[in-house]
Amino acid sequence: MVGFSKETKVHIFLFILVIAVFVWSVIKPAVFMTWVAEVGPAVAALIVVVATYNKFRLTTLSYFIIALLSILTFIGGHYTYAEVPLFNWLKEEFHLARNHYDRFGHFLKGLSVIVIREILLRKTPLFKGSWLTGISISMVLALAALYEIVEWLSTKLPNAKKVAKDFLGMQGDQWDAQWDMSCALLGAILSILILNGLHNRLMTKLDDLKER
Repeated sequence: MVGFSKETKVHIFLFILVIAVFVWSVIKPAVFMTWVAEVGPAVAALIVVVATYNKFRLTTLSYFIIALLSILTFIGGHYTYAEVPLFNWLKEEFHLARNHYDRFGHFLKGLSVIVIREILLRKTPLFKGSWLTGISISMVLALAALYEIVEWLSTKLPNAKKVAKDFLGMQGDQWDAQWDMSCALLGAILSILILNGLHNRLMTKLDDLKER
């Protein structure tokens, strides 16, 4: 990686790590069509990120979040969200009512608020402040709701009962969609509170590098 900046080396490492987990994920997944349904959106997002890398460079924090969420999706797609082994162990060890990997994943998807915030700052007239924060969090909640609608629609497909059940991942909870959206909302709020300062510093650093 001679000739690359420190940030670029980190980005390349993250990309290699994501590809490695993707390759592992596609090898004998629990239910292949469920894997396709779960992993498809993440793969599409990654293609866009890679294709726009040189023209629209994000902060390293945003790339770390994208990599983390992609890996979480690949793991969930491989096992199905209701059967991730570590969370099955936690379920048995602590006598929980369900495998909570799905809830954990939706909570961490709240981190995407940082990526959304960055795109809004750079591509819209919005400035840092309460409006930007409110719109960014609202977009995370909107995406979470859209995902739940897609999951619901999957149950209406003909001859797809097994795939739809695994994709939906309700585990018998009639309020699963509401819980998932609430977890994403909570994750977004905490991400803003914890990472806002760091993100602002990284954004300033990125802008300075572009001006040189």
